[in-house]
Amino acid sequence: MKKEIMEQRNVHKYEVDSFVEVEDTVATEYPLTIMVNGEEFATMVCTPEHLEELVIGFMASEGLIHFLDEVKSLQVDEGQGFAYVELTKKVHLHQEGHSKRFIGSCCGKSRQFYFQNDVRTAKTIRTETTLSVQACMDLMSNMQGTSSNFHKTGGLHNAALCTTDDLVVSYSDIGRHNALDKIYGYCLKNRISLRDKVIAFSGRISSEVLLKVSKIGVGIILSKSAPTTLALDLADDLGITTVGFIRGNRLNVYTHHNRIYES
Repeated sequence: MKKEIMEQRNVHKYEVDSFVEVEDTVATEYPLTIMVNGEEFATMVCTPEHLEELVIGFMASEGLIHFLDEVKSLQVDEGQGFAYVELTKKVHLHQEGHSKRFIGSCCGKSRQFYFQNDVRTAKTIRTETTLSVQACMDLMSNMQGTSSNFHKTGGLHNAALCTTDDLVVSYSDIGRHNALDKIYGYCLKNRISLRDKVIAFSGRISSEVLLKVSKIGVGIILSKSAPTTLALDLADDLGITTVGFIRGNRLNVYTHHNRIYES
C-alpha cells in the first residue's frame, strides 16, 4: 500500500483573539528499513516518495556501492516499511565501517562525519564550472517555486540538481540529507554527468550536507540559509564553492569564490 507524503489533521488555530478548529496539512514522517543481502543495514526516517532513488543514493553516499550495476535487485515494500536490496557482491557491513543504526530526520549532529566510510567516499572537486550572481538567485528562486509540498506543509527540505541556467530535478523530504540522497540516486539511475552541475538547497549548510555534496561530486552548493564553521572548513579542503543567504538580491560566497562572478 502506497503511503501518502502528507496528511490532513484537525488543529485548533488561534487567530484574532480566539481559537478556531481547522484542517491542516502535515508532512508524513515514515521509517524505512534497508535490508542489504538479507542483513539489516539502516533505518531512516524520510518522506515516502522516490524511495528507490533514496535507497540507491544513500548506499552510494555510504560507500556501499559506486555504480548502479552493483545493484542486482531492489524492492520497496511501502506498506511494511522495508527496502530489500540484493547486491552483485558480498559486503560485510560491520567490517566496512558501517553499523546498524537509526537515522532520524532532524540531523542533529553530522552523523556521517563520524563514520570511517566518509574518509573513503568524500571527493575533492576540481570543477571549472562558474556561475553568475544572477544565476545563483534565479536557480534558488526556481527551486523554491517548484516546491509545492513545502508550501502546503512548511515541514520539508528541498534540494535541486541544476545546470548553470536551469533545474534538472528537484526533491523534497523531511530530512535534508534524504533530499540529497534522492538526487544522488537519480544521478546513478540515469547516468547523469555531474561535471557541470550545481546543487540548490533550502536548508542550513552543515558538515553533513557538505559531505553529501562532495560524495555526489558537485562543486557548487547554493542555499538560502547559513553554513556552519565545520562545513566551511570541509568546503575549503574539498574544493567546493558554498554560497549562502541567497535572499532577494543578496548572497554570501564563503569558499572558492572564484567560481561566482558578477552578472
